[in-house]
Amino acid sequence: MDPNLTHAAGAADTATSAVTGLWAAGTWVLPHVWWLTVAAGLLLGGWELLQRRLAAKALAERAFMELVPSTRFAPGEEEIWRQGMQLIRAAGAGPWWTPRRARTLRVRLRADGSRPLAYRIEAPAAAGALLTRSAFGPQVTVAAAAPVADKQRTHVVRTVLTLNGKPGAALREVPLEPDPLQPLVDAVAGIRAELGDLAEVCVDLSPAPRWHVALRRRQILHQQRAKARREAAREARALDAEIAGSLSLSLRSLLDPAQWHGRGRMVMPPRPQHVNPERAVGNLAEGAGLMRVQILVRCASNREGRAEQLLALVNASMDVYAGASRLASQGWSLGPLRVGPDAWLWRRRFDEQWAQALMRPARSGWARIEELAGLLKPPTAAARMPVLESEMPTYVPDADLLPQGWYRGPDGRERLLATHEDDTLFEVQSGKAGWGKTMRAQVHAVASAHNGRGLAFVDPHGDSFTDVARYLAHDDIMNRITLFDLTVSGPDELMGCWNLLDMGGGQRPYEVAAAVVDSFATALGWDDVAAPRALTILTKAVEALVAVNCAAVAAGEPEAQATIFQIRPLLTVPSFRRLVLRALDGEASRWWTTSFPDLPKDGLLTVLNPLERLAANPVTRAFLGCPVSGYDMRRAMDNSQVVWICPPGTGPTDRMLVTLIVRDFLRAGLSRRDLPEHKRSPFRFYLDELISLDAGASTVIAEITEQLRKFGCRLHGMTQLLHRLNPATRAALLQNASCLSTTAGSTEAITQITSQWPGTTVTPEDVAALDRWQHYASFTVAGTRIGPLHVRGPELDEVFRPLARPRWTDALQQAALSNAGARQLAELTALALAQEETVSSFLEGLTPRTTSGHISTATQEHFA
Repeated sequence: MDPNLTHAAGAADTATSAVTGLWAAGTWVLPHVWWLTVAAGLLLGGWELLQRRLAAKALAERAFMELVPSTRFAPGEEEIWRQGMQLIRAAGAGPWWTPRRARTLRVRLRADGSRPLAYRIEAPAAAGALLTRSAFGPQVTVAAAAPVADKQRTHVVRTVLTLNGKPGAALREVPLEPDPLQPLVDAVAGIRAELGDLAEVCVDLSPAPRWHVALRRRQILHQQRAKARREAAREARALDAEIAGSLSLSLRSLLDPAQWHGRGRMVMPPRPQHVNPERAVGNLAEGAGLMRVQILVRCASNREGRAEQLLALVNASMDVYAGASRLASQGWSLGPLRVGPDAWLWRRRFDEQWAQALMRPARSGWARIEELAGLLKPPTAAARMPVLESEMPTYVPDADLLPQGWYRGPDGRERLLATHEDDTLFEVQSGKAGWGKTMRAQVHAVASAHNGRGLAFVDPHGDSFTDVARYLAHDDIMNRITLFDLTVSGPDELMGCWNLLDMGGGQRPYEVAAAVVDSFATALGWDDVAAPRALTILTKAVEALVAVNCAAVAAGEPEAQATIFQIRPLLTVPSFRRLVLRALDGEASRWWTTSFPDLPKDGLLTVLNPLERLAANPVTRAFLGCPVSGYDMRRAMDNSQVVWICPPGTGPTDRMLVTLIVRDFLRAGLSRRDLPEHKRSPFRFYLDELISLDAGASTVIAEITEQLRKFGCRLHGMTQLLHRLNPATRAALLQNASCLSTTAGSTEAITQITSQWPGTTVTPEDVAALDRWQHYASFTVAGTRIGPLHVRGPELDEVFRPLARPRWTDALQQAALSNAGARQLAELTALALAQEETVSSFLEGLTPRTTSGHISTATQEHFA
């Protein structure tokens, strides 16, 4: 038999057998189709149930990490790529039995009013160790966090953002500066915690399976080639139609004999365009860095309409990624009807995805790390973060707050920022004259006074008390306020006084003597090298007069106390000196009997000259020359008094007086070491025109900022040119400042402040362009620096208008002078001029102290 015929017969038998088998299977299946369907359904349902159970079990064990960036966080593309690859690997962690739908990692961006935009990562528990090692390095702090536990809100809206575009199309690659998260930050900037506002964006990531990626590529290539064939066929039909309908071709065919015999013109049909595989598959060309993505958004509020408004803003913020593909809300609209994840029919599915982080991306839910780089990192230093109520409170009277400036958020709402009294330690203000530095300090002082705090305001101009009087004219402040106005000129004007050597407050004699000597030495630039003799003479003279005052107070005659102006007769009048020696013990008087007579008389001029200059001014003589002080800074600190001091001017002698005052701040603050820490009531010093005050007291101001914080003292300094301050003062102020502020000014002056804000976008040019009353300022709240912020300086009437009592300003001034023990200038001058005689009369009736250092009559005569 022919082998070919045998092979053909075998093939026919095989085909017949196959057909017979299929027929038999069909005849068996048809009667049992329902049972088979039920069995298949049970198998699929069981498999789905198993997958759900396993997914729920895997998703129940999650690690939660919170990423907190530093103010200088500025990652590069390579760092973000590494972080993205790390997130993809973390998403695939977990037991081998974990279903693919549960192999997810969630990036949660949350804004609830407590922070501008919190950034969290939620991943399988097995990836916890991997996630603690952030690719961003020390610029981002990674800390374990608890699962988010939300309270119920009245109104909640939801949406799912899907990638819409051609297959393989990519999102727009957004540059890293400005921060890609800036639109989202601005969208949630208006969230108000008191209304229950909440906005959350959850970006769920899952590794891209290789077989799925390969299948997807083949599908895209098949679609693109089919499209190319359809385009070629369409072009062929168009070409045939064009040829058939062309009049010129028809005429040529009639005139051409070759066409009469049926030999027509041949036309080649268009060939399908070549499909480039890499261009066709787009962002699916490479598997590295590819991930499946689903983005869920939920907004809520307790006020109707706000949740919908927030959702619309969040959706609009995602337009920054719109390119060949874009992120768009899932669903469709028909007039006012919206059908989507928020509809009741699909809401349960959304809530399940939200709660469990299940991955159910749309068919086109594929993206690369570069496309979503903005969502794979926390906000960077390039982002303009809003200041929320929870970060920096809004000023409310009587809330122990200090108003700092009007801040306008991205939502357009303006509010008066404030810092807590206890957080505001030292402050530096710089900038042009008349642009709001003093006004801002006055607002601080008024607020602090109404908070029940004590303060001292030193104003060389003398008009600030008039500005604030109407806002301080309240009973509780009238009982605490004192005014020392040294700008008086008429003999009938009232003024308080200050005896630097007054011992009526129970001070330690050696502390008072040391403070006075240090004050003069600081003002005059004396030290042990430049002026050792002058320091010795002044020290012994002050110690002797302090001993006299101790005796006068002990005798119940404080009006007989000596002042610094009695140093001159002590050094130059022998009779007065003999009387003073009656109050000294043997050790103290021995120097006067053994060393003083050997001093050349012209050596005394160094000590006498500054005293003569102070005595030459009748106001200064009256202020410092009376025996009993109305001015007592330690008492003001302990009783939370409001002290207003207006120095007479800014000349050399006036600066010496200011140095004595500022040095007394330091002495009074240090003397509080005898109080327990909890009893040291806070006290603020406001020093206006710091350049004039710093000229003689540079080391004092530096020491105040360095030493008095632990004693409850705070300092606020205002100056036009920070670089003109003594380097020690400038360094101490900048080192310890909890608030830095500057208005417009010269670039050289502004740079002193802006250099303290590294890693920010504020430049000296930005500050120099500020209008009047505008400031750039940084603040410290709960140990965290906020800013620099662009704020509008507060004004007295704008902030305290409800507190203004203009009809009571005269009463306030009378109370301030009365509390300071003020008397007429003529009376104080007469008292100061007669004080030498008063002291002499007291000493004449004093019994001489008898000690082993008894002074013989011969020695006294020689000493005289």
